[in-house]
Amino acid sequence: MLAAASLLLPAGFNSPALGQAQERIVAVGGVITEVIYALGLQDRIAGVDSTSLFPADALRDRPNIGYVRAVSAEGVLSLKPSLILAIEGAGPPDAMSLLSESGVKLVRIADETSAEGVASKIEAIGSAVAAAEPARRLAAQVRQRFDELATLRGRIPAKRRVLFVLSLQNGRVMVGGRNSTADAIIGHAGGINVASGIEGYKPMTDEAILAAAPDVILMMRNGGAPTVTPDDLFAMPSFAQTPASTNKRLVQMDGLYLLGFGPRTPLAARDLMAAIYPESAIPPLKTATAP
Repeated sequence: MLAAASLLLPAGFNSPALGQAQERIVAVGGVITEVIYALGLQDRIAGVDSTSLFPADALRDRPNIGYVRAVSAEGVLSLKPSLILAIEGAGPPDAMSLLSESGVKLVRIADETSAEGVASKIEAIGSAVAAAEPARRLAAQVRQRFDELATLRGRIPAKRRVLFVLSLQNGRVMVGGRNSTADAIIGHAGGINVASGIEGYKPMTDEAILAAAPDVILMMRNGGAPTVTPDDLFAMPSFAQTPASTNKRLVQMDGLYLLGFGPRTPLAARDLMAAIYPESAIPPLKTATAP
């Protein structure tokens, strides 16, 4: 499922020695870290946040500044960065204000989820780290993959209804509604988000889930272990009477791969499409192996 990082490198890109040799970058957002690695500039990274799970060695080899929405300004500045790249929504606001006033260059990156938005995000990160041309080539590859994905999406005869479940805690089912990253990836994969009547990530009642009649339940899997087994999920009253329960249609995918909205997103959307429509034999993206 996961694409090799080498497949994401822009054509003709061989040298990591772009930009300022002594630049120290703190990446606040997993997608920012992923793009910097894809550009071959990982040696510039002085610190990452806890969502920087791809590549795996990013969080293992770099200082961890904490969760993207709960970073410590003092912790970031202790790494003596020359550049801070922060994804939209990074926080808390007080910490971001302190970083903005610190005198260290702070660049905020819009966290778009559309095909063009993902490509523009890559270009914005590349521009910030003085690698505009390699980033442009990487963004062009991503655009090609989204175009191929759109062609596959157009061949789907009948769209299935998908419910993204963020968490199951204390009997409360937290789902992804409209304008959420879950809603965006379901759309890219050719599904219908049955929670579109909800804004963002919010609880959904058992009655509402039953009325929504999802054909597929989608969840994140962090690490190797599944979040929940199909038997356990469809034994719950919330899901037992849904169409998804008939064939125990539960799809679980790596969280950053599924919702990161970076260079791998077209590949993740294709994999999700293949899981939603297994009978359609969705082919791999031909552009996935392009140099």
